Amino acid sequence: MKLEEMRKMTTQELSKKIIECKNELFDLRMKQSNGTLQETHKIHELRKTIARLKTVLNEKENGGNQ
Repeated sequence: MKLEEMRKMTTQELSKKIIECKNELFDLRMKQSNGTLQETHKIHELRKTIARLKTVLNEKENGGNQ
């Protein structure tokens, strides 16, 4: 998901997407602990995506560019 797409989302959509990503991250970590995860790079990508989503959400809540 690109940053432009994230900025077009509403705060409710951003919150929902953050929860979805956290759940997916949990599932990937469980697969990694079991040794069944093949694509370990997805954990890193998801962590970065969650951080971006939180940043955009924080920008929206605090009034955007200052």
